[in-house]
Amino acid sequence: MRARTPLLALAVLLVATACSSGKDASQNRDGQTGFVSGSGRVSTFAPDKREKAPDFKGTTLDGKQWDFADQTGKIVVLNVWGSWCPPCRKEAPDLTAAAKELGSDVQFIGLNTRDLDKAPPLKFVQEFGVPFPSIYDPNGKQLLRFRGQKISATSIPSTLVIDKQGRVAARVLGAVTKDTLIGMVKDAG
Repeated sequence: MRARTPLLALAVLLVATACSSGKDASQNRDGQTGFVSGSGRVSTFAPDKREKAPDFKGTTLDGKQWDFADQTGKIVVLNVWGSWCPPCRKEAPDLTAAAKELGSDVQFIGLNTRDLDKAPPLKFVQEFGVPFPSIYDPNGKQLLRFRGQKISATSIPSTLVIDKQGRVAARVLGAVTKDTLIGMVKDAG
């Protein structure tokens, strides 16, 4: 019976660790909460099925004020990201390329979340040459405005395309590619 006890304890330990996602997957070592990266599948919404995007605004990483209400009549691309998020790093070159290709007709805005210090997201923006501003939202207050609508506070990265009437036209939960994003914007117009 005594020989079984260590084996049973080992089996329980192996099962417990196999079922956990591990510290790296569920939380960052800096105390950040985890994320659930989506599949990258695009969801589009017919004009008569589009929901109004919530009002959101805030201070950007460079200290300027940004307000969704000021974007009336423009297509807006909202990208939720964090410097700590590997899929965000993967999609950054595509977002940057799409923003440059689409130009000033489309307003890109980032929503940086869960970075408790501005230094890492500022480095991220510089490293990837991100040409558009990002609202600094360390506690997720602005992100929570979208709860129950099109994105979850745990779906990072997420990208919304908001049409000229301020309605959500398309969504990607997970990393987005340049070509996919450009197609989403064209379909929203």
